[in-house]
Amino acid sequence: MRRLAACALIALVSGLLGAPTAQASAPVRYVALGDSYSAATGVLPPDPTAPPECLRSSSNYPHLVAAATGAQLTDVTCGAADTGDFYSSQQPGIAPQLDAVQRDTQLVTMTIGGNDSSVFINSIVQCGIAGSSTLGQGSPCKDQYGSSFEDTIRNTTYPSLVKALKAVRAKTPRAEVAILGYPWIMPTAVGCFDRMPVAEGDVPYVRGIQTTLNDAVRRAAAAAGATYVDMNAVSEGHDACQPIGTRWIEPVLQGTNPVIVHPNALGEQQMAAQAIRVLHLG
Repeated sequence: MRRLAACALIALVSGLLGAPTAQASAPVRYVALGDSYSAATGVLPPDPTAPPECLRSSSNYPHLVAAATGAQLTDVTCGAADTGDFYSSQQPGIAPQLDAVQRDTQLVTMTIGGNDSSVFINSIVQCGIAGSSTLGQGSPCKDQYGSSFEDTIRNTTYPSLVKALKAVRAKTPRAEVAILGYPWIMPTAVGCFDRMPVAEGDVPYVRGIQTTLNDAVRRAAAAAGATYVDMNAVSEGHDACQPIGTRWIEPVLQGTNPVIVHPNALGEQQMAAQAIRVLHLG
């Protein structure tokens, strides 16, 4: 009887106190790769652990994803990076980004491709110059460059993206690998010449170049077995022509960030939120 009573007491105490808690699972091993849209170049505060040349922010979307999910982040994002910097040093003292990816990495995110062949920045710069030359009238950039930017994206950027994504997959075959598209820079039709010096007739042309880039990112993800985080729908109406508090991208003029045509803090927050939704990390 005493033995039965003792067993009953132990059972009662165990029930009241609960079973011993299981050991907490280890945090997800997360590596962030990519360019200035991943690094949040121009967004304060700067990441004190980053090489100064990378202009990385500690409020970039990888840091926000890690904070929201408890992931263990290794962040090697770097401003001005292109897919070639996955395999070779971007600058002296900066290791190839793929070096950070290990076989036991569980999550990899990136935004990359816009700097390949300098096509993204060249389209903005050249269309800005062309638009200024006509005081915002006509379509001088389209008239001068035609399909050249989109041809470069399709013929050069796309295969480079496939190669880069497959290289990530080869290093960590079992990880979730995701690539984010670029949030809209320009609206669909009516621009804002006072802030973005793109001629009225070139607004849909510039938008079309970005459409082609994001489509190349999407197709490359499918070809390499990666997840595409689509920013098109969620960033609609948040382009650089919108007012402060609405826009996710800072304009060339009258902006709040020292680095123009890049995501602001709100943009990085929304990129993080979209990644979490699409990847079911929340």
